[in-house]
Amino acid sequence: MKSFNRLEGKVAIVTGAATGIGRAIAIAFANEGAKVVATTNRNIEGLKETQSMASAGSIHIIQADSAVARDVDGIIKYAESEFGKLDIICNNAGIVTDALLADISEEDWDRTIDINLKGAFLGSKYAIPAMQRNGSGVIINIGSVNSFVGEDLHAAYCASKGGVLMLTRCAALEYAKDNIRANVICPGWIDTPMNTEYIENLGGLDAVEKMLKSVQPLGTGKPEQIASVAVFLACEESSLITGTSILVDGGLTAQ
Repeated sequence: MKSFNRLEGKVAIVTGAATGIGRAIAIAFANEGAKVVATTNRNIEGLKETQSMASAGSIHIIQADSAVARDVDGIIKYAESEFGKLDIICNNAGIVTDALLADISEEDWDRTIDINLKGAFLGSKYAIPAMQRNGSGVIINIGSVNSFVGEDLHAAYCASKGGVLMLTRCAALEYAKDNIRANVICPGWIDTPMNTEYIENLGGLDAVEKMLKSVQPLGTGKPEQIASVAVFLACEESSLITGTSILVDGGLTAQ
């Protein structure tokens, strides 16, 4: 990915940055000149790999649970104490649970909602005061095509991502007066570790690619393609964009 230093001097937080989309966004932000605080709950080795893939000193890593208020508050405080401000937060951490609605355990439902939706809520809740102190800010939430359309076996995931969409719109309206923008990126099928097991259950990547061509005409996406959109939403080029959703789905929802 080419770098144009569009985020020079900015301070950003990216949750769920140990692999996949979060990793790509953290690296893209760093390559564009931002100081990045990257987090994960469990995969600290993956987070260290993310750190090693960007220029030295550009990514700082913290182990934290994005669904726990004290952890999220600590991430924000770290960014402000280390760099003096917070400009951008990307609430990316997410999980998916595969089960029919009647078969989902209460524990799996709660954990999916906690990480995907409550995590975006807490990230926004604690970032907003820091952005107000800074005089501006950008919230980028990671939704999904399932923010708009349902899917078999994914009731908890779809419910959480639909909530992320509406949460983002409300944040945009409430804090425009503080020069804080909030938008949501809604990916389609992206080649990430989170999709690996699901792909295997559907017969492997070759079989899935054939199926995907019928529903996502441009085929499987890459995390870097989502990261490019995140950089755009984080920089001044998108200064009039707030409260919107950007579908990066290879044409999936066009049909």
